[in-house]
Amino acid sequence: MNGNPLDRESIGRLIHNAPPLVEDFRSLEQQLQPNGFDLSLKQVSSLVSPGNIGAEPDQREVSELENLQFGPDGWLQLSPGPYLVTFNEVVNLPLDVMALGRPRSSLLRSGVSVHTAVWDSGYRGRSQSLLVVYHPGGYRVQKNARLMQLVFFQLSGAVSQGYQGRFQSENIG
Repeated sequence: MNGNPLDRESIGRLIHNAPPLVEDFRSLEQQLQPNGFDLSLKQVSSLVSPGNIGAEPDQREVSELENLQFGPDGWLQLSPGPYLVTFNEVVNLPLDVMALGRPRSSLLRSGVSVHTAVWDSGYRGRSQSLLVVYHPGGYRVQKNARLMQLVFFQLSGAVSQGYQGRFQSENIG
């Protein structure tokens, strides 16, 4: 069914392709969902400088980051505010698949959200997203916790040129 979200079986088949749709995951059994794939937490960073965006591509500057350290028990206490999170998984989108990320409902029920952009066809990388703690008491996160579900969409046909932006192959290596 072109133009519709992929189901568990379709995602599972694409994970076994070369390259796999998703790699470096923690547990296929836990992360493969009926309508998507859960991405898990690798790193949390504070935004320490302002960024900017202009009308031209060379007028973009992202915020500088400071990586936060998980405690010996693997947990991290977050105060209210924005954080950049990096996921464990590497996503390899074929030219006929795109994706959108949505926060897990457990976060939303605690006053926390994950904000994302579009995963364009042809993108490859270990993605980052914005985690915002809205709850005035903060929130605790554990390394490798599943934060967000990536929902994949089969396009009606392959795009002629996949993602070519500055974040191609980000955080791999």
